[in-house]
Amino acid sequence: QVQLIETGGGLVQAGGSLRLSCVSSGRTFSSDALAWFRQAPGKEREFVAATRWSGTYYADSVKGRFTISRDNAKKMVYLQMNNLKPEDTAIYYCAAGSVASSDSKGYHSWGQGTQVTVSS
Repeated sequence: QVQLIETGGGLVQAGGSLRLSCVSSGRTFSSDALAWFRQAPGKEREFVAATRWSGTYYADSVKGRFTISRDNAKKMVYLQMNNLKPEDTAIYYCAAGSVASSDSKGYHSWGQGTQVTVSS
């Protein structure tokens, strides 16, 4: 089981930026698919972004505003979030799997989540 720990959440005004970080204990990190999901109160968990050697993928709602990146040497994955909107408010989760997918079932390991709150 891979341990994932997210940091970087917080409170920000609309239009602001935050960068989330996630460190992995995985031994096969460089070949893992890594993703960010989020879950707002009363809503289902939804896909935000994913990355693997095959490329990067984004939900339509965050394209052009969020950027996912990774540092294999540090076993880190990041989510740079710009031009944040109140509807981005959610708990953000880091996930690891073998295929870069928008389906949460494709990921075998999850972090505990970090809260992002965007005020209007």
